[in-house]
Amino acid sequence: MDRLNSYFEGLELASISSDHILQFLTQDTEGQKQSTKRFKYTLLKTLFNFTKNTSDPSFVNPCDTAVLKKTFRLAKGRQWIILEKDAVDEIIFRSDNPRDRLMLELMARGGMRIGEVLKLRMMDVDDCKLFLVSPKSGRQNEVVYIPKKVAGRLREYIRSKNMASEERVFPIGYTGARQIVKRAGRKIGLEISPHDLRRHAATYASRAGAPIEIVSKVILRHANLSTIQRYLGKVSDTEASRWVENIFS
Repeated sequence: MDRLNSYFEGLELASISSDHILQFLTQDTEGQKQSTKRFKYTLLKTLFNFTKNTSDPSFVNPCDTAVLKKTFRLAKGRQWIILEKDAVDEIIFRSDNPRDRLMLELMARGGMRIGEVLKLRMMDVDDCKLFLVSPKSGRQNEVVYIPKKVAGRLREYIRSKNMASEERVFPIGYTGARQIVKRAGRKIGLEISPHDLRRHAATYASRAGAPIEIVSKVILRHANLSTIQRYLGKVSDTEASRWVENIFS
């Protein structure tokens, strides 16, 4: 309200136009998410409607224009793809390149984000556990659990490349990694993204009967479930490995 009063100081209410509103909101929401911009536009529109309904029925709400509605509407997101197990298996098995197959498996069987796969170093691999340093959640570190068969192929791949301890397992960029996923999907007639594979890992685990705490804490490793985690308690390494092995073996 302070910013609003400062911006429109000296103007009569009736003289505030949609252009004024657009300029104010553009300046006030610079660099913010579209959802935040939409929220502030809605608050401002509600404020002017309140003025109209309580003080001056003839007042024209400057927010109620097609241009502003279009500018501050929420963008429609891409429809999520829920990949079935058969499709994911075919995507993986039809990947002849060992590197590409491993990257696909880590996303589809371990629930890893594409960035996590690309940051993985040889020293971060400990059998069926992969250690993530400075993960997206903001925690100091996280652990990814993968099935034994995937872990075996990963160890063999690392051994074949004679990697140094600090060396990245997959030294390619984001663009190249996304293209690997897209090409793999197109082989079976699907347009997919890396996150579709991560989402499959969680969806398939849930459908396979894994408890919600396993899906959230082991597969997805979401950081915003701290309240639930206090009630559910800690998942042990043994339990986490057992569930991942049972689900994806």
